[in-house]
Amino acid sequence: MTGQQAIDLIHERSWVGRKPGLERTQALLARMGNPERSLKYVHITGTNGKGSTAAMVASVLSAAGYRTGLFTSPHLYRFHERMQVDGVPIPDEALGRLTEQVLGLAEGMEDHPTEFELMTAVGMAYFAECKCDIVVLEVGLGGRLDSTNVIPAPEVAAITNIGLEHTKELGNTITEIAREKAGILKLGCSCVLYHQGEEAEQVFERTCAEMDIPLVKTASDTLKVLSSDLEGQSFSYRNSGPYRISLIGKYQLYNAAVAIDIITALRSRGWTISEEDLLRGLKESRWPGRMELVRRAPDFLVDGGHNPQCVDALMDALEELFPHKKLLFLTGVLADKDWQGMMRRAMPLAKAFVTVTPDSPRALEGEELAGWLREQGFEATSCATAEEGVDRVLSMAGPDDMICSWGSLYAVGLIRHHLGLC
Repeated sequence: MTGQQAIDLIHERSWVGRKPGLERTQALLARMGNPERSLKYVHITGTNGKGSTAAMVASVLSAAGYRTGLFTSPHLYRFHERMQVDGVPIPDEALGRLTEQVLGLAEGMEDHPTEFELMTAVGMAYFAECKCDIVVLEVGLGGRLDSTNVIPAPEVAAITNIGLEHTKELGNTITEIAREKAGILKLGCSCVLYHQGEEAEQVFERTCAEMDIPLVKTASDTLKVLSSDLEGQSFSYRNSGPYRISLIGKYQLYNAAVAIDIITALRSRGWTISEEDLLRGLKESRWPGRMELVRRAPDFLVDGGHNPQCVDALMDALEELFPHKKLLFLTGVLADKDWQGMMRRAMPLAKAFVTVTPDSPRALEGEELAGWLREQGFEATSCATAEEGVDRVLSMAGPDDMICSWGSLYAVGLIRHHLGLC
């Protein structure tokens, strides 16, 4: 079975309508011999920034010589991106072989696992087979009932910035959402928390105190930007550095602060990670589709921002990078998001819009979005596909223009592929 055949089969046998819980994943992993118990972990949850943070931590651990797994979702272009070892996606042969094994075991279960639960099991099998020293594990949704939470106590549990998301599943308030995410905290781990609003922080402070878990909050007041441009950023943090990351946008510096504090927590638990490893790992870390500069003249940034918090951060970063400049926006959004609020946040920076329909049953039609934008007084053109949107926005741009694509992760992989990047 090839990797693509395995992916198609997972989608085909996507058992849905299941009650949230860990029991199915636990039962499936037990049938597999519990590969997850042979591994060490950094477990990361949050609303925004967890993927970028995970990528930076994994890069540093690889730089330190540890065989490092990285589990993230969703993928941008190929499913294989979700499971990496030392920056290399799972090979097609391994994905096909392990998926076939996992599906065979799942078929015999009375309560069949969901698609993401199957993916989690395949990832655990792969990381165990590769004899990873440590796995950086990104939560899929929430934390407490997410299938990744079947792991034993991680070395470090980390929480990035929290906002209102998936309210149907997680709750309607920051406190309720924080409680769900605090579910990844286990006796014996350390905790790193992105410094944020008091409502969220109190949940984690209380949980860590009850479980006697060492808690470190990022010290954002010690973060000093030394330089920032389209090639990357340099900064100091906690009176150390200078550090360099290729990721742009000030919010990535705060994610980097979480990554640095995670590395510090790992050091305190006996992991050997030098300052040189930290510097090199941060500098070499990559996380495509997050304010990624994909071409010059015209400058073209691709970002996966798809909720109000992401768009606020993106627009703040664009205002800093391009003061007094209007941008061409290529965008498509999901109808169940606050898309009008996101568009209004972008309007002060907009020269014109090109709209597309994301490849999702939840998508807002590109023509409907374009019509609404025209009603607001903006030039807006709708295109049938993301690829046509790229060609259209490039045809509108002069060499000194700035283009930014944003609004949906579903379009990022298609845009990068169309531009020859994957």
